[in-house]
Amino acid sequence: MKSLKSDASTSLLTATSMGIRLTPPEGRPFHTATQLEIQVTSAETNVVSVASYLGLPVKVLSKFVEGSPVSRLIKDNLAARHIMVEGPDIPQGGPWGYRHQFNLADSGFGSRGPRVQNDRAGEVGRTLSVDDFDLDRIFGTEGVQVMHLSGLIAALSPETGTFCLELARKAKEHGTLISFDLNHRATFWKDREEELSAIFHEIASVTDILVGNEEDFQLCLGVEGPEAGGEGLKEKIDNFKTMIGNAKTAFPNTSVFATTLREVVSANHHLWGCILSVGDEWEVVEPRDIYVQDRIGGGDGFVGGMLYAILKGWEPAKWAQFGWATGALAATLLTDYGQPADEDQVWSIWNGNARVKR
Repeated sequence: MKSLKSDASTSLLTATSMGIRLTPPEGRPFHTATQLEIQVTSAETNVVSVASYLGLPVKVLSKFVEGSPVSRLIKDNLAARHIMVEGPDIPQGGPWGYRHQFNLADSGFGSRGPRVQNDRAGEVGRTLSVDDFDLDRIFGTEGVQVMHLSGLIAALSPETGTFCLELARKAKEHGTLISFDLNHRATFWKDREEELSAIFHEIASVTDILVGNEEDFQLCLGVEGPEAGGEGLKEKIDNFKTMIGNAKTAFPNTSVFATTLREVVSANHHLWGCILSVGDEWEVVEPRDIYVQDRIGGGDGFVGGMLYAILKGWEPAKWAQFGWATGALAATLLTDYGQPADEDQVWSIWNGNARVKR
């Protein structure tokens, strides 16, 4: 993988459409709730929060509704997470105009799995455009070491697809490493397969770090998958290795491929692992028991920890280990992003040391 820029003012940058998550307290199902807790949310800020809490300079590019109390809540929350924010405020346009998305979610418990519904009508982030930002200043004058993109934003609207594509081109031009989590969502892709396939292919062609499971690679990029096999751990690992072999041929400029492994025993007990391919080497963390408060954001936490380890210049084995642990950390919290106190806390999770620290 190419070297990180040494003169960049931002370690990790992402583009996102922000919203709020409404969750019943005490693990109740949403449809029985009489009270709701508000959290600020987006998959992309879930990723970059690991680095921001651990002290690296992190920036988010987004768009906001002028005068909205939800916008104010979002900006204040991101500031509390040590995340710099850049992007315009635009007029709401009346009661039926723009707003931020609502994520209606519960955490599940035991044999009852969590349920999530997204309400994204009128979402201001669907209008994101390169015209909203000075990309030459951001990537050139100021500099960015790693940019993380998500397929959720790339597929959110025709405008955001073009936006992510232009971000990838500009990042490549200025020597920024690019991370791309494919994040396929069937509802986003319906009747847009040809359009989105072209966009995702071009972004992937300049990407240094590609994240996704077998289905993501098949549906987003058309990478041929393995023949159907067993569902055991060895089969899952072997299937992913086969998939990545095919992906390496299709995308030779990509240096790192990664995915998580998850088996759900109950809503509160999972087996959690990950696989990384770095050049010709494999780093595999076989699934281990973790205990879950809320599973949403665990995969984002893994990506965030992996990117933090890359930014720190550690060896690839630690990329997998730290990412595994930050994903496990996110699952212990009712927020959908990890909030590590320090690196030592993360390594304690990796080492299985849950003893009190005084």
